Amino acid sequence: MKDTIISLLESALAELRDQGVLPAELAPTIKVEPARDKAHGDYATNLALMLAKPAGLNPRELADKLVAALPDSEAVSRVEIAGPGFVNFFAATDAAAQVVRHILDSGDAYGRSMIGRGQKVQVEFVSANPTGPLHVGHGRGAAIGDCLCRLMAASGFDVTREFYYNDAGAQIANLALSVQARTRGLTPDDDAWPEDGYRGGYIADVARSYMAGETVHADDRHVTGRGDPEDLDAIRDFAVAYLRREQDLDLHAFGVNFDVYFLESSLYDAGKVAATAARLADNGHTYEQDGATWLRTTDFGDDKDRVMRKQDGHYTYFLPDVAYHLDKWQRGFTTVINEQGADHHSTVTRVRAGLQALEAGIPAGWPDYVLHQMVLVTRSGVEVKLSKRAGSYVTLRDLIDEVGRDATRFFLAARRADSQLTFDIDLARSQSNDNPVYYVQYAHARVCSMLRKAEAESRPFDHDQALANLGRLDTEQEKTLLNRLSRYPEVVERAAIAREPQQVAQYLQDLAAEFHTCYNAVKVMVDDAAARNARLALGLATRQVLRNGLDVLGVSAPEEM
Repeated sequence: MKDTIISLLESALAELRDQGVLPAELAPTIKVEPARDKAHGDYATNLALMLAKPAGLNPRELADKLVAALPDSEAVSRVEIAGPGFVNFFAATDAAAQVVRHILDSGDAYGRSMIGRGQKVQVEFVSANPTGPLHVGHGRGAAIGDCLCRLMAASGFDVTREFYYNDAGAQIANLALSVQARTRGLTPDDDAWPEDGYRGGYIADVARSYMAGETVHADDRHVTGRGDPEDLDAIRDFAVAYLRREQDLDLHAFGVNFDVYFLESSLYDAGKVAATAARLADNGHTYEQDGATWLRTTDFGDDKDRVMRKQDGHYTYFLPDVAYHLDKWQRGFTTVINEQGADHHSTVTRVRAGLQALEAGIPAGWPDYVLHQMVLVTRSGVEVKLSKRAGSYVTLRDLIDEVGRDATRFFLAARRADSQLTFDIDLARSQSNDNPVYYVQYAHARVCSMLRKAEAESRPFDHDQALANLGRLDTEQEKTLLNRLSRYPEVVERAAIAREPQQVAQYLQDLAAEFHTCYNAVKVMVDDAAARNARLALGLATRQVLRNGLDVLGVSAPEEM
């Protein structure tokens, strides 16, 4: 319907240019949006307000001429001018109902598009240090990142999912020392416990497995515990592999998979960190001060220069980040999206500055970032802070075990990434209309129940009769639902462009609400076969769109609840 209206407006503009009302070279972008108030029609455009100045007319006058120039269309019942010059379109009932035919014909493909034209996109997300179980913040990143990948794939992008393991540096050294302390019989309460050691109960599990000589199967390696508490290198390798495996299990339980696992250590092994440092120096963007090497990031928009190599000769954390992103660019990813926690905000400018200093042809402002805010987990209105597994934070597995994968994913992805999120365990467990994921899934199951009832009453759905009578979908509730269904492809497209999967979650809640309202107001199983089958078709179309949207969010569409 939206495309039809845009086509009508394009014809009207051509007519006005021919009449000399509009400049011949004028070629505006036509914006048509769903009307916010049903009394103002189904769609509206502000085109007359946009073009009034170049036309030398007031908006209302131009709107009159624009409407007069519109070609006749069976898809539009009437057109009205409102306010200072908005043009409102009312869809003809039969034309609006044809979206049901389109949805049923398209099936799982409804809402998918090729706006991405096969462009390669890499999305890096989660990227947790392999030093412990994934916490709920990682879970939010996993939900948003995975939904973003699904959304962009549905929009025609060639998506690669990547997990970056920080398996080098001080945190890994602290992990090894912590496990070693456990192998020696120490506990976090002992004075000899490492000052920056990890205290969670999982450290004892790693130590026991190492001493028992168990073999850990991580995604790209198999490591067997040597059982020697003095071999710190062996302990480190085993602990990293053990915790990588644990994180993989958590992510698989969450329905998240990756195409590429990239190790920070591989950058050092391949000499890419040293090569990056040398290139920055050769380009004249570094200097020595106080025994350290600095990168002149202020030349590229940073608020102050940054230390690149410390006095002890070790690189600071952002240099391998620059080397890593150079590697992404060299792999051919002209579009890269990093989904990370808001605590990475300060690294955005530094990494971009470092990439510009490389003078490698990387555009300014590359890569893109989606940063998510913290998650507060509550039960009975009280914050939940501790996990038996981790000892100091709520883990992703805790939430999955407590409320299930579907509720966890929906709750973590259904809010804007840059807004703080309170995860209410009681609400996520409840089977009520207040629980958004239950409310959406129940709408899907309700349609399935309608179809089972029709079969049980020996009045099964008649596809041909339904499509021949879609014009019977003429109640206010049905028309509202039809308009909502027609908007789904636009929602997917806009969400992909904005990189905001929560737009799909909000749409599904709105669609479910309008379906439930229609179901309660308009009886489906009536004796009139034409009306009954048309309404069953509307239910089937709703079920299809709910399923397609839930798939974008990685949430199941149950047939019974």
